[in-house]
Amino acid sequence: MLTNKGKYGLKALVHLAGLPPGARIGVAEVAAANNIPKKFLDAILGELRNAGLVHSRKGPGGGYALARPPEEIRVGHAVRVLDGPLAPFPCASRTAYRPCDDCPDEGACAVRLVMLEVRNSIAGVLDTLTLAQMRDRPAADEGASLTYQI
Repeated sequence: MLTNKGKYGLKALVHLAGLPPGARIGVAEVAAANNIPKKFLDAILGELRNAGLVHSRKGPGGGYALARPPEEIRVGHAVRVLDGPLAPFPCASRTAYRPCDDCPDEGACAVRLVMLEVRNSIAGVLDTLTLAQMRDRPAADEGASLTYQI
């Protein structure tokens, strides 16, 4: 499940993706516009900066901006930076694989096989979706079917 850290990080990235090229914005503005606690957003943006997704500059004209065009930043990368692997269990992870202690035959484990499908479905959406696509997405009715180019 996506944590508040992941959700707030994505909200901030989408906000930054909506800025004109070259523009910067202060953390307080992003926090206020997206109902995110400023102190928490400071830490989140620090992680995103360390991962190379955003740049920051202090002083007049300073603030945060995306490090690359929003068309080049995949949502899956941002989620992994903030929340870690996409798989529900380590035995189904590609980046943080770890066998389960209680599973004598993971190749036949029905739970693992389903969780691999879940992980692959999540990755199929998040790794193809860019911040630009997320920013430009029209509001959809809850429960509406959204399609992605995979």
